Amino acid sequence: MSKSSAHPAKIRYNYQMAPEARLNTAHGVWGGINPQGEIEMNFYHESDALPPYSERLVAPDGSIGHEITPEDDERREVTRHIHSRVLLNYHTARAVLEWLEDRVAALEEEGEPGLYEADSGIEQ
Repeated sequence: MSKSSAHPAKIRYNYQMAPEARLNTAHGVWGGINPQGEIEMNFYHESDALPPYSERLVAPDGSIGHEITPEDDERREVTRHIHSRVLLNYHTARAVLEWLEDRVAALEEEGEPGLYEADSGIEQ
């Protein structure tokens, strides 16, 4: 085997963070398999919906009262802000699945899952 066709003994991956990269919190994910056979994941975080408006009453003496917003006691609105969309092919999805399983197992070994006992919010 000539030196030009020999495989390297190792490959080094250097990591660089893009300036526009940012950390996002994910309360859940929504998605499925798209027509090209890729897994599409839309990560979101949730927050209470902002009211369409708010008002304050003004008294005759010019003092301002408390803030008033339109409310519906029958319903609570939560907004899901989609902040990241990710497409994975089959092989990448398998690799991510294995990576996540390893990290979850490590958390379980450390006894950490109790910190996150709230509903996961993951959609399928």
